[in-house]
Amino acid sequence: MSPSAGSSARSTARRAGDHPVVEKGARLGYAANGVLHLLIGWLALQLAWGGGGGAEADQTGALRVLGESPLGVALLWAVAVGFALLGLWQLAEAATVTEAKDRLKHVGKAVLYGVLAATAVTVAQGGSGGGSGSGATAWVMEQPWGPAALVVAGLGVLVVAGYHVVKGWTSGFLADLQGHPGRWAERLGRVGYVAKGIALAVVGVLLGTVPWTGDEDAPGLDGALRTVLEAPFGPYLLTVVALGLAAYGLYSFARARHAKV
Repeated sequence: MSPSAGSSARSTARRAGDHPVVEKGARLGYAANGVLHLLIGWLALQLAWGGGGGAEADQTGALRVLGESPLGVALLWAVAVGFALLGLWQLAEAATVTEAKDRLKHVGKAVLYGVLAATAVTVAQGGSGGGSGSGATAWVMEQPWGPAALVVAGLGVLVVAGYHVVKGWTSGFLADLQGHPGRWAERLGRVGYVAKGIALAVVGVLLGTVPWTGDEDAPGLDGALRTVLEAPFGPYLLTVVALGLAAYGLYSFARARHAKV
C-alpha cells in the first residue's frame, strides 16, 4: 500500500470512528459493559455464599440474568448494539494508529466486543449463548501443538491481567478519559481494574496449566471465581473480588460519559 493510500485509509477510518452514531454507540457499549460487570459481581457474590443457583458467574451468565429481567429481550438487543458499535469504533481506532502494539490492542478489543454482541443476540433469540468453551479447550488439547498453545494463551492472559492491575494501581485508566471523572469514579476504577486483573490472573493460570492438570472445564471467568472460592477463606476472598468487579461496573458508567470517543 502506497503512503497516500494508507493516509486515505486512515482518514476514512477516522471519519467512521467520529460518526455520531458510532460515538454514541461506543458510549452505550461502555455502559453495557458496566451492566455486565455489575451482574457478574452479583453472581459472584451469590456464588460466594451458596446462593448462585448454578448460574455461571461470567459474561454469558450475566446476559442470561439480564434476559430474564423485565424488558429483558429489548435490553439484550440494546446491549448487542452497544457492543457491536463499540467494536466498530475499536476497529476504526486500529486503522488510525501507527504502533503495531496499539493496533493489536484495538483489534483484540474489537474481537472481544464482537463476541459479546453475538452472545447477547444469541441469548435474546433464546439460545444458551455459551457452553462451548470446554469443548474448544478439549479440541485444542487434541492437536499436536495444543499444549504449547494453551501455555502461550495462559501467559497472554497473565500479561493482560498484569496490565489491568498496573493500570488500576497507578490510575493509568484516566488517560483513556476526557477530563477527570471525579474522585469516587477514580477510586472505583482503581479497585475495579485491580480486581479484574486478579480474576484474569487466575484465568491465565488455569488456562496455562491445563496440559498438566487435564482440567478442560476450568478455564474461564466462572472457573476462576470458583477456584477462588475453593481457596482458604474462599467466600471472603470471592466477596472481595465480587465487590471489585461491581466497582469496575460502576466505573464503566463514568467511562461511558468521559471516554475519548
